[in-house]
Amino acid sequence: MNECILIIDDEDLMRTVAAKILKDAGYKVIQANDGRVGVNMASQLKPDLILCDIMMPELDGFEVLQLLSKNQETAVIPFIFLTAKTDRLDFRKGMEMGADDYIIKPFNHIELVNAIESRLKKNEIRKISFTKALQSLDNLANNSKDEKAELKALIASRKIRQIKKKQILYYDGDQPTGIYLILDGCIKTMKLSDDGREFMTGLYKTDNYLGVSALLLNEAFKETAVAVEDATVCLLPKDIILSLLTRYPAISQQFLRILSNNICEKEDQMIELAYNSVRKRLAQVLLRLNKKSDDPMLLKISREELAGMAGMALETVSRTLTNFKDEGLIEKKSGHIMILELNRLERIKN
Repeated sequence: MNECILIIDDEDLMRTVAAKILKDAGYKVIQANDGRVGVNMASQLKPDLILCDIMMPELDGFEVLQLLSKNQETAVIPFIFLTAKTDRLDFRKGMEMGADDYIIKPFNHIELVNAIESRLKKNEIRKISFTKALQSLDNLANNSKDEKAELKALIASRKIRQIKKKQILYYDGDQPTGIYLILDGCIKTMKLSDDGREFMTGLYKTDNYLGVSALLLNEAFKETAVAVEDATVCLLPKDIILSLLTRYPAISQQFLRILSNNICEKEDQMIELAYNSVRKRLAQVLLRLNKKSDDPMLLKISREELAGMAGMALETVSRTLTNFKDEGLIEKKSGHIMILELNRLERIKN
């Protein structure tokens, strides 16, 4: 192995133990005993991965990550917090700032090595995702070289984040730090009723943007975003996006179009909930999913997610799907729904 790992920790014993484990595993290791020294070493030596404690003098781990994120060359280095803190708010703060993972002290040999190997492999995948991100952002720009150059610089300076299935990307009420571009996978947005029922407000896939409404309206998120399957996202910072919107009308128009489409979809959803029968509502949900699916005739979605989108009880969804199957409209196969008669679904009466 030729990968270089930078360990930033003010505890000599913890730093020594981690360094020995990683050296025995074949990694090159460099060490810093405080945050300020760590930032300087990262800027000069460009390690392949950084392990960083949170509670440190001079600069704490959050401040280290913030400084490294402002430097285009260090912002893309995988960053793992090495910490004894287990508070959920600390986890959320670190992940929103761009941390890639956490390792809780005390750790064992296997946990540390596995976390490093996994993150380095994901960084290789990130390089592929970077190319996808550039292609997606090119679609936002006009033919202006200045626009495209700035959009490429924007992506180049940001970390690409892997989100596990069922992991929360952000919560209802969180303040947005930017918007998310989905590079791969699927993420849903949802609201919870007072009695705990879930209502799905949107389903977002590759090349979709999340958080546009909150950004343009300067408000907190009004929904919770959850990964339906493993996903890859890129956070585009709020201040940079707002600057681009101010200077480039073509990009502003594209984001206004995205916002308008989101509003129209939610209005259609509300009308369906208020006036349509359960058969019509479920048919409309299937048709909306059909338009967004990579394979329009084969939908990968669970009954629970359908219930959330249609505002129906799970039992009602199961019964209605069975009816659709008996009528030859769909076929159900191991978590997938195959649409057999698209035109007949569109003609279902209320």
